Amino acid sequence: MEELFKVPEVPSAEFEVPAMPLRDLVIFPAMVVPLFVGRDFSIKSVESALKRDRLIFLVLQKDKNIEEPDRDGVYGIGVVAHIIRATPLEEGKLKILVQGIKRARLKDYYKKEDHYWALVEPIEEKEINLSELSKEDRAYVSSVKELLEKAVSLGKQIIPDLLYVVREFEDPGKLADLVASISDIKSQDAQKILETLDPIERLKLVHLHLSNEVGLLEVQTKIRNVARERIEKEQREYFLRQQLKAIQEELGELDEKKEEIENYRKKLASLKLSKEAHEEILKQINRLEKLHSESAEAGVIRTWLDWVLELPWNKKTRDRYDLERVKTILDRDHYNLEKVKERILEYLAVKKLTKGKSSAVQILCFVGPPGVGKTSLGKSIAEALGKKFVRISLGGIRDEAEIRGHRRTYVGAMPGRIIQAIKQAGTKNPLIILDEVDKISISFQGDPAAALLEVLDPEQNKNFVDLYISLPFDLSEVFFICTANRIDTIPRPLLDRMEVIQLSGYSEEEKVFIAKNHLIPKLLPMHGFKKDEVIFSDESILEIIRGYTRESGVRNLQRQIGAILRKLALKKLRGENPPFEIKPQDVKAFLGVAKRFTDREDTPMVGLAVGLAWTEVGGEIMLIEATKFRGKGNLILTGSLGEVMKESAQAALSYIKSKAEDYGINPEDFSNWDIHIHVPEGAVPKDGPSAGITIATAILSLLTNTPVRSDIAMTGEVTLRGRVLPVGGLKEKILAAKRVGIYEVILPEKNKEEVLEDLPAYVRDKMTFHFVRDLDQVFELAMLKRKVESDG
Repeated sequence: MEELFKVPEVPSAEFEVPAMPLRDLVIFPAMVVPLFVGRDFSIKSVESALKRDRLIFLVLQKDKNIEEPDRDGVYGIGVVAHIIRATPLEEGKLKILVQGIKRARLKDYYKKEDHYWALVEPIEEKEINLSELSKEDRAYVSSVKELLEKAVSLGKQIIPDLLYVVREFEDPGKLADLVASISDIKSQDAQKILETLDPIERLKLVHLHLSNEVGLLEVQTKIRNVARERIEKEQREYFLRQQLKAIQEELGELDEKKEEIENYRKKLASLKLSKEAHEEILKQINRLEKLHSESAEAGVIRTWLDWVLELPWNKKTRDRYDLERVKTILDRDHYNLEKVKERILEYLAVKKLTKGKSSAVQILCFVGPPGVGKTSLGKSIAEALGKKFVRISLGGIRDEAEIRGHRRTYVGAMPGRIIQAIKQAGTKNPLIILDEVDKISISFQGDPAAALLEVLDPEQNKNFVDLYISLPFDLSEVFFICTANRIDTIPRPLLDRMEVIQLSGYSEEEKVFIAKNHLIPKLLPMHGFKKDEVIFSDESILEIIRGYTRESGVRNLQRQIGAILRKLALKKLRGENPPFEIKPQDVKAFLGVAKRFTDREDTPMVGLAVGLAWTEVGGEIMLIEATKFRGKGNLILTGSLGEVMKESAQAALSYIKSKAEDYGINPEDFSNWDIHIHVPEGAVPKDGPSAGITIATAILSLLTNTPVRSDIAMTGEVTLRGRVLPVGGLKEKILAAKRVGIYEVILPEKNKEEVLEDLPAYVRDKMTFHFVRDLDQVFELAMLKRKVESDG
């Protein structure tokens, strides 16, 4: 046992020794400290040292986050230490007790036998007696001892025996090492002290750090004293307030707190609540009565009672399920959308027959591009039914507490948006629009979409519990309507609780009608004009639509009409007299140069086909370009394409390869030419399978030098067998083609019934549809009969 504590001799010359890097601890000579060893290579270094002479080299890492530091990752000076004791712990870890012996300079550092070794050169340090020091240096020695005594008096925890040892030390170098080992110093500063070989300079550094520590202890002591005095003052004030309360009661003066408690009890008595809810609220009122009015807990309870007692537990509006009135209001506020209106009337018919209590009626979800009237439909329904209307915007919400509320234990806690909307409405059966439900985000704060599952489930929301209110509230009578731009980003369990109603974009004819009968009559009084003071011709409205807007809805159209009316308002104030008649040629003067969005080519070209795409803001035409050049048969795809779209291009090329001889293509061309397919507007991400037949047409046109018709557009997914599969968003795509002046469209045969049913008659009459089953039919329709001369 005595052998363990006997410190071995450290060689005076360079020698090899097991090494162990330390993350954030510096060991000084003569310092005894326990260490927990967890890294595998460090455990092996300890085991290697125990098998030899129990010597180990301890050195600080430069970055504590690096798992296995190399030579550049450790400092150049460390300490040769003696392992006094090693004790195994759980999971193969060790606890060791080490004693620093001597500083050493690191000459080499390398890994061998699964652990680190170091070639070190011990640093000899000369002992200095107090008598050999100058007056200034002796003063530093005395000052360090006095500062340590002061630190202990201010509360620093030091073993009494160690303090006695410090008092007896006279060697400045050893004193500096010992005080540094028991001081609160950052590892980088401690390493700097370890690397300072001059004893006096080292002592000065320790003196500086110890002075800072004593200053910090003095400030902490002052703060504790101030806090103690404040607590004593509050206790004294509480005692005096209790005396004052007793005096006021004797004099019969008004007690505001008593009046507040009585008001809470009266509000509670007027509510019809469940037994559990009544008891919980009464319990909190009684707690508030016993608390000091100015205490923090009293403020929390008071805020909670204000929320709970203001909620409309029993208040509700009388529903007016007059279907004729609903239809009239929907027709007044929204043009067309006949299928949507019919579906809403069916929904309300079930509500009327079941007196609004049928759980079979699902939550409605309006899905469509921006500006087609999703939110305004909700407003119209609320007006028709006589319900209060509240809108909750869910776009960008990432915190589950936004829906469920915060627990009362948090500072600044408040109910979630659902309960806030109920209080805002003032009734328990309002119509609540949950806007942009497809834009909810997930973060470390939880999943708001998951919290909405209970809210939107008719089987569960009868007892919805907000975490702040902590009492069940009945949401079964709330009429929830969700809105979204797209379905694919709505979580599947949430979508399962909704009935999706698609709202398509408007055609140009519909936009003209909406502008004349809805937008302009609404905007005229908002800009200071009477009904007949501004007259827009149909042609001028059409010019605005075609030249200045690119949307499925009418929001931007409303904005452009508003811009014209603002300029007319300025003219009116400058003395020009209405009426103002707006003609197509006037639009440019008001709105500037037309932003023509028609990016179609008028001339048939080789390798250029017109596709149709669906986006969140409606349909778009999509030009697909293909070119070839000498190479090794590679297929290059650019234009910010998604994986599905890239796979469609591969499938299209594979099909054409398989039928190369049928199309008059030399099979060797596929090995000698690289094909590059590009979709312009490269900054806009594009994905989906519906461009399959367009890509195939562009490739075949390129390889056969046959131009593609520029007056025909197409959409459809392609298979390896050349079959054309159905796709979605067809109404928006067809309207996009019509918008740019393409009146002939190739579509999958399986979409035929859907297209003929969904499109208005005036759109169907102007368009020519080709419903195809396979690519051969597509090529027959889209390719011109003539070829052009090959360029190479």
